[in-house]
Amino acid sequence: MGDKSTLLTYLLWLVGGIFGLHHFYLGRDSQAFLWWSTLGGYIGCGWLRDIFYIPTYVADANGERAFVEKLVTAFRTHDKPPFSTTRFCGMVIVGYLWASILMLAIPEDEVAGINWRFLLFLGPLACAVGVWTVGNIGHEEGSIWWPLVAAYATSPIYFYFHIYIPYLDDSTAFTLMVFCSAWAFDSKAKKWRRTPKQKKSLAKRITILTLCALLYLSLWSSYIYFNAKLTDAEGEEIPVHKAIHHFLTSPWWLDLKQSLHDTWTFAQTHGWSETWKQIVELSDPHGEQNAYKVLGVTAISTQSEIKAKYRALSLEWHPDKAKDPESKRIAQEKFVEIQQAYEILSSIKSKRRSRSRKSDPEWS
Repeated sequence: MGDKSTLLTYLLWLVGGIFGLHHFYLGRDSQAFLWWSTLGGYIGCGWLRDIFYIPTYVADANGERAFVEKLVTAFRTHDKPPFSTTRFCGMVIVGYLWASILMLAIPEDEVAGINWRFLLFLGPLACAVGVWTVGNIGHEEGSIWWPLVAAYATSPIYFYFHIYIPYLDDSTAFTLMVFCSAWAFDSKAKKWRRTPKQKKSLAKRITILTLCALLYLSLWSSYIYFNAKLTDAEGEEIPVHKAIHHFLTSPWWLDLKQSLHDTWTFAQTHGWSETWKQIVELSDPHGEQNAYKVLGVTAISTQSEIKAKYRALSLEWHPDKAKDPESKRIAQEKFVEIQQAYEILSSIKSKRRSRSRKSDPEWS
């Protein structure tokens, strides 16, 4: 008997279930990776379904007698696992997703003087691996060879459309390849897993999942960097890698980079506490610097000068002087901005005079 807790499993499902944390806890590593790579079993669908299946998963992990007896009955009743619509759809979805990601990740243009498009022929392999991974979850298993042969046997239809008739939609041929791969596994390769999987150490499990995650993320990164495109305001498409290069050489980024470097240098000299004070001050939390800008005065301007400037601007931008509705609206906004700026500066200077009286002995 194991010691997996149903309560803890539900808690892990709640806080990290969309990334497969509860499946990892129960030792269902393949399912954990599938949940992580598809955001909870195809954008949360599998995660929601787990609400009803977690007690069964826990009973399986703990080897509970009732679960084992039910499993033995299934072995005796069916020579091979019966057809499952949910599992078959899962094989099709994951096979389609993994094959698509791999093929999207292959650069469309030459990189380092090499045309990498020949790697498109690994697409059926990724499809078969996806189908096989879903098919081997739980107490069902099967060889990868049947789905692999089916994927490569039907892939010429897809490649014919993709290479020779690119202006036609090739998604139907691609779906056919994935569907045939899933059908081949379900009808030819699938069988019961009658012996438990060999247990691995925690370190080995984490290492394998980490390597799989890095491979998966590298494919997405390759697609985003080499093939993804951004659309500018004029509707022109720009490759992401060119946009990144231009961003890293833009004046905005260079100024920001220099500011970050200056901040780091200042912190090394004066400490992080003083640096934080400077950051707060420069962020203008009270709106003082903006108020100076609105009224056209400086920090050394006297209260009389600020008041005189405020009155002049209020008279200039008074809404009653505007004639048409649009000018009146603009004047109203500017008038309110002037009022707020004056109130901010008056309040700040009043507080500073009050603090000066308290700290200066001559005022006592």
